[in-house]
Amino acid sequence: QVQLVESGGGLVQAGGSLRVSCAGSGRTFRSDAMGWFRQAPGKEREFVAAINWSGGSTTYADSVKGRFTISRDNPKNTVYLQMNRLKPEDTAVYYCAARATAYSGSYYRSPRDYNYWGQGTQITVSS
Repeated sequence: QVQLVESGGGLVQAGGSLRVSCAGSGRTFRSDAMGWFRQAPGKEREFVAAINWSGGSTTYADSVKGRFTISRDNPKNTVYLQMNRLKPEDTAVYYCAARATAYSGSYYRSPRDYNYWGQGTQITVSS
């Protein structure tokens, strides 16, 4: 069974930091582009960041550029999202996703571009 499992969410004060992880199992994701998305109550799921298969290319939403960093550890089948200088508007459920097309770039911003999804982890930023 193919799974992506996020961990590391929680409650943090504005200005603080969190790192969330996404561990894959059931298949290797090392040749897949990976992405992070988020969804706040009453809003559509939105793109946050993506990384290409090797980790050499990344793309960010304007709202998180300079504050968030996506990275990956292919031997561990894991992708990370380091979030710094968090704001209350970053509050959402965060999802990781995998694009199961070998050696994809990092420029895929639509949820429709991704094939596998995690269950999500809640991040709440208090003001």
